[in-house]
Amino acid sequence: MVIRPVHLNSYEFVVVSALRAQQLLAGSVPRMAGQHRPATMAQMEVAGGHVMRANGKTLAPLQCRWQL
Repeated sequence: MVIRPVHLNSYEFVVVSALRAQQLLAGSVPRMAGQHRPATMAQMEVAGGHVMRANGKTLAPLQCRWQL
């Protein structure tokens, strides 16, 4: 079980993790070491601060072809 960071509300944590899990399933490279399922890896990345939501002012770099 991954512990949600205090600065993220539960809805934001779930949404960002789900979007990251979709990226991992589409072939993105994980930002943390380990062999975990995509959903767990996504939660670990968000909780660890490796992945965060974009602020909407700047575009984040594309990681998968499906984001085009």
